Amino acid sequence: LIYGTDYHSHLGTQYGGIAVKGQSIVRKIKDISSSQFKSKFSTEIPQLQGSVGIGVVSADHVQPVLLNSKFGPFAVCANGRINNLVELATELYDKGISFSEMNDNELNATEIIAKLICLEADIFSGIEKVFDKIVGACSFLILHEDSIIAVRDKYGNSPLVLGKRGREYAITTETTALPNFGFQITKYLNPGEIIQISENGVFTKGEGNTEDDSICSFLWIYTGFPASNYEGINTEEVRERSGSFLARRDKVKADLVAGVPDSGTAHAIGYSMESKIAYRRPLVKYTPGYGRSYTPPSQIDRDLIATMKLIPIREIIQNNRIIICDDSIVRGTQLKNFTIAKLWNNGAREIHVRIACPPLMFPCRFNVSTRTLKELAARRAIRALEGRDIEDVSDYLNEDSKKYAAMVEWIRNDLGVTSLRYQRLEDMIEAIGVKKQNLCTYCWNGKSKCLKTQALGVADIDASIPEEDTVVAKINN
Repeated sequence: LIYGTDYHSHLGTQYGGIAVKGQSIVRKIKDISSSQFKSKFSTEIPQLQGSVGIGVVSADHVQPVLLNSKFGPFAVCANGRINNLVELATELYDKGISFSEMNDNELNATEIIAKLICLEADIFSGIEKVFDKIVGACSFLILHEDSIIAVRDKYGNSPLVLGKRGREYAITTETTALPNFGFQITKYLNPGEIIQISENGVFTKGEGNTEDDSICSFLWIYTGFPASNYEGINTEEVRERSGSFLARRDKVKADLVAGVPDSGTAHAIGYSMESKIAYRRPLVKYTPGYGRSYTPPSQIDRDLIATMKLIPIREIIQNNRIIICDDSIVRGTQLKNFTIAKLWNNGAREIHVRIACPPLMFPCRFNVSTRTLKELAARRAIRALEGRDIEDVSDYLNEDSKKYAAMVEWIRNDLGVTSLRYQRLEDMIEAIGVKKQNLCTYCWNGKSKCLKTQALGVADIDASIPEEDTVVAKINN
């Protein structure tokens, strides 16, 4: 359980938590902002006895939440974003319900899920009520008695995957957590599916609906680990196909192709294979000491990690025309100040940036992928071109329009690079290999099944969006 949960650390590190059921449920939560999950929890193994447990890597609030209820004690951990959290909290306050799991006076979404469940006659009707109540997307795991109840959000925005090893089961958001322990994938849960795992096996408590599927596209483009599969499709292969699509539409002459490590690496490999331009590494990541720079909540911390983790190799950079592939441009500050600057400062002759997804136009409503409207590089470009924020950005979503070209040129000039090209939305979807209607593409076009109404331009949120949480559970028999 501990080492399986650790395989989710690439998705954000603020708090780590586990809950294990032996004679009672024992919960352990630690701050992992300055150290890895496994280094904090490996020493706890002798003190944790039991055959069933859940674990979580959380980037914004303390979990798992542990409650003693009319159903008996149970623990919950969750992954996703609830957009109507304040409204739900107000409803619970009005019923006389209080909250205890507060961080910096902020509401804990996992605790609210647990309290909503407790309002109903049984846990499963409580889960259905959570589905009815929340706006957004949220998957969660419940440790109750000697079983795990696994719940994938009703739109399938985040994944849950069941693995089996003999008479043992594990369920996880990342299939990366399974193979090194000898678990075989047996099922990708459907959107809205509910299963219960106990010593008697796996039982379906709610079948869900595949027609509602709206899985996050960004999992394959950026946030997912290369070895992970979502809906049976491997992340590394998608990124290689993505790079290939970028190369097919490109005619630039260059001496080498490189990726911004680590998530840009496979995109660059695909570009190199298609273009026959040599893949080389002008920038290497000091992996042991620095994780992803998008996960820390503080911009100062993100900038420090971005500065320190990439080390330039002058002998490969100097006097070369470089195609540099990256997964996305969110704010653009790290790419500009800590990647492009290092290439120019070490003698690059030309720098051609190729991005594996379209311009990000809307902050993610369901997870960590993007944070605020005002920070997005594409929105800054539009604001500069229009002289103000505009309501309808549809002209800038058209990849063949003059306004789209002007926006990309503004970003190119701001980055200070020789050329800039983004992936076309249709190519990104084809590279992923999932039908368009079953993908969430909200970040790029404001459309998602997870929302009752679709965005036109200015999103109705402009506050810091919580980081992605990840969940994993394991049960032994």
